[in-house]
Amino acid sequence: MNVDDLVRDTLREQAAEQPPAGPGFADWVLAVRRRRRNRRLVTVVAAAVAVVAVAVGVPRLDSGKGDVRPSGVVDREKVSGHPSQSPPHELIAAGSTALAAYYIPTTVKKSATETVTERTYWLLDQKTGTYAKAPKWSFVAVAPGMKTAAVLERTLPASRIGLLDLATGEVKRWIQVDHKVGGLSFSADGRKLVATTYTYNPDAQFQPADPNVGEIERPSSRTGFYVLDVASGKGPWGPVAVGDGRRADGRNGQINNRQDFTLTRDGRYVWGGVPSEDTGKLFYDLTGTEVPAPENGDKYLTWFLGAGRSPNGKLVAGDFAGEKWHTSSYVIDSATGAKTEIHGQELLAWADDRTLIAWDIGKRAGTGKSEFHQRLVLVTIGSDKEVPLSGFHKGTDVSAGRWKPVFARR
Repeated sequence: MNVDDLVRDTLREQAAEQPPAGPGFADWVLAVRRRRRNRRLVTVVAAAVAVVAVAVGVPRLDSGKGDVRPSGVVDREKVSGHPSQSPPHELIAAGSTALAAYYIPTTVKKSATETVTERTYWLLDQKTGTYAKAPKWSFVAVAPGMKTAAVLERTLPASRIGLLDLATGEVKRWIQVDHKVGGLSFSADGRKLVATTYTYNPDAQFQPADPNVGEIERPSSRTGFYVLDVASGKGPWGPVAVGDGRRADGRNGQINNRQDFTLTRDGRYVWGGVPSEDTGKLFYDLTGTEVPAPENGDKYLTWFLGAGRSPNGKLVAGDFAGEKWHTSSYVIDSATGAKTEIHGQELLAWADDRTLIAWDIGKRAGTGKSEFHQRLVLVTIGSDKEVPLSGFHKGTDVSAGRWKPVFARR
C-alpha cells in the first residue's frame, strides 16, 4: 500500500461513524502531504489523524439542533476514566455507555421517629464534559442518547414528572399523574417511561422513640406503576398489591420500602424485585397482573443489579460469585443458563457485548478486605485486565460523601 492509500484509509477509519467533513477534505490533506514529501510517513499520518479528529469533534449545527456532546461522548469506542477522582468531576465512559449522572445520599431527620434519605444529583454537562450539581431533583433517570432525563421534584412521592432537556437544563414538559410517583426508569429504546407509584416516601425510615428498640418495620407503600409514552405523556396505571409478606406459593413476598419497577427489554412486562432466595423477581403485564417469568434471558435478571442483559441480549449480568480473582461475578448465558465468572464485585452496566463497568474493591494490603473500598472499573469476559475508571470510595456504606452512579447509553 502506498503512502496516499494509507493516509486515505486512515481518514476513512477516523470518520467512519462521524458526520461528513466536507467534499474534497481527503484530497486537501493529500495535497498538503505532496507539498511536504520530505516528511516521514509517520508524521504525515499523525497529522492527517489530528486534522480529522478536529473536524469530527465540531458539533453538527443542523440536524443536531444544539447537540454539543464532548468528544468522549461522540466517540463511542473511547474509554474515558479518571482514577484519581471520587466522586468524578470529568466524564467517565466506555463503549456505548457513559456515567450520565451520580448522586450522593444524605440522611435528613424529619421527626423524632422518622428520617429520610435524600439524593443530591450531579448531571453530566455535555458541553464541558464535567458533572454539575442539580440540587432541585429528588430522582433522576437519564434516557438512552443522553438528551433527556425524567425528574421528580424534591418532595416524594411526586404528583408530576418533568422531562428535562439535558443540553439546556430546562424542563421541556410536565406530566401530571393521578397516583404519586417515587421512582422512574426508561425503556431500552427510550420511548417508554416506567413510573413506580407510592403512597409514602419510599426513602423514609422509621425509628421508635426508644433508641434501644431498633428500626420499625413498615409495609412498603408501593401501589403499582405507570407505563407512559414519552412523546404523549399518556399511559395506563397498573395496580400491584403489596401483600402481607407471604405469597400463596410459599415464597417470601416482602419488598423493600423502595422497590422500583422497570420494563423488560421487549417491553411486554415490568418486573420488580423481592429479596427472596429463589427467583428474586416478580413479573407483571402492563395491567399489573402477575405473570410467570418469561422463557428467555429475563428470567435470569437479578433484582438488585443494574447491568441486566447485554446489548445483543445473549448474556445477563449475574450476582457476586466469590473470590476467584480477588472478587468475581457471574455472567449468565441467556439461552442455556450457563455461568461464567468475570472480574468485579458488582456488575453495573454493559459497555459492549463482552465488556462491563463494575464496582471492584482495592487489592492493596489492608484495603482488599473491605467490601466498601470500591472504585469503578472496566472488566472483560475472558480477560484478567481491569481498567480503573474512578477513584476509590472511602469509609463504609453509610459514610458521608459516598456516591452512586447513574449510567445511560450514549
